[in-house]
Amino acid sequence: MSGRRRSWPLVATLIVLSAIPVASGTLRLIEVAGGPAVMPANHRYGDFPLPLAVHIVGAIVFVLAGILQFLPRFRRRHPVWHRRAGRVLVPAGLLAAGSGLAMTLFFEAQPNSGTLLYLFRLGFGSLMVISLILGVTSIRCRDFAAHRAWMIRAYAIGLAAGTQAFTGGFGEALFGTGVVAADLAKGAGWIINLAVAEAAIRHPHRRPARSTAPVLEGALP
Repeated sequence: MSGRRRSWPLVATLIVLSAIPVASGTLRLIEVAGGPAVMPANHRYGDFPLPLAVHIVGAIVFVLAGILQFLPRFRRRHPVWHRRAGRVLVPAGLLAAGSGLAMTLFFEAQPNSGTLLYLFRLGFGSLMVISLILGVTSIRCRDFAAHRAWMIRAYAIGLAAGTQAFTGGFGEALFGTGVVAADLAKGAGWIINLAVAEAAIRHPHRRPARSTAPVLEGALP
């Protein structure tokens, strides 16, 4: 019961943070598909919105399906689900990160953004790809602790859009609307998420030897 009590506040937080990019991404997909434009116009993608659509769909699948991975009791009861979910999560995460990197490199810069945000996106997007690859490599080598760590890092990066909604608002209130301030506020979203992820990796609430290996063995292909 105590494990459940510790897990649900985290899961509730992840749901709240996920709701922001999921809602905005869904609205943008509706617009790209020819529906009504209910968000500020974005003309960066012109007549080639496919990378944007891939990015949004990949990110939505990644952040939503990943939430249940943070419920240890659920993973123990449904090891087959854990393995199957991993086969969806990793490709979704790679699509989200890869399309994000492509848009950063080949499309015009986002309005009111500068070099810092460009570098942040390249750096954290690449780190997400690396984390996912190392997560898969680790579980194939049956290194359960490394698998857990790399997947948590990848999820933290993928969820940063939700955190950026808050860091952007606070940053604008405290430092104004300048390009550098806005870039730093968005960068803070990735940094905060990764700091929390590293704390969770290094100081887990509990790591029972009996249950960890069987649960993660279910993630093996």
